[in-house]
Amino acid sequence: MNNKLLPFILSLVFCCSLLAQERDTLTVKNRNSIPSEKLQQKEVYNPLSPAKAAFYSAVLPGLGQAYNGSYWKIPLVYGALGAGVYFIVDNNNEYHRYRDAYKRRLAGYEDDEFMGVLSTKSLIEAQKQFRRNKELSMLITVGIYVLNIIEANVDAHLSQFNVSEDLSFEPNMEFDEISGSANYGLVFKLKL
Repeated sequence: MNNKLLPFILSLVFCCSLLAQERDTLTVKNRNSIPSEKLQQKEVYNPLSPAKAAFYSAVLPGLGQAYNGSYWKIPLVYGALGAGVYFIVDNNNEYHRYRDAYKRRLAGYEDDEFMGVLSTKSLIEAQKQFRRNKELSMLITVGIYVLNIIEANVDAHLSQFNVSEDLSFEPNMEFDEISGSANYGLVFKLKL
């Protein structure tokens, strides 16, 4: 009986699969179309934009910030650079003031402005201090200039960063009734 039943079952299986091959009568206009309301226009990423912002800031401090649209940072850049230049000039003038008084004392003149106030050794120490302050001011001013370039580059990179409501990171505090203490943590939410 199994021999007679086997061909019947096989023919039944093959006939069912043939019925599944019938043509679908439902018509679909365009399977690949997406309604225009669902499409979001995204800005094209310009890979040269951060390099251009850094180049502009290197050529003229603050120009990279203007290129990025961060106009409020330009006075900060010029204020920091101006303060650095002011301290360089001031320390240089003070250094030369003490240096000239020291040279006059070595030449035998006793009419410098520090006569009776500072000794020759104090003039040497003051020269060292103001020279050190001048060099430190130069180093800080160069650091501010480099920081200006780096900030323009990073700001241009981060302008391409997508910050949306679908992604959030916030502190969370829950009270545990069992232990009577607070549980602290950070919550990372991703809405898809």
